[in-house]
Amino acid sequence: MKASEIRKMSSEELDAKLLELKDELFKLRFQQTINQLDNPMRIHAVKKDIARIKTVQRDIELHGSEA
Repeated sequence: MKASEIRKMSSEELDAKLLELKDELFKLRFQQTINQLDNPMRIHAVKKDIARIKTVQRDIELHGSEA
């Protein structure tokens, strides 16, 4: 997911996507623990997506939606 795609989302969509990604990260970590994870790089990608969403949310919080 690109930052430009994230910036086009509304606040509610960002919150929903963040919850979805956190749930996915939990499931991936669980799969890793029981040695059933197919693609370990997916954890890295999900963590980066979570960070991107949080960064955009913080930017909106500081500068408003016009930034």
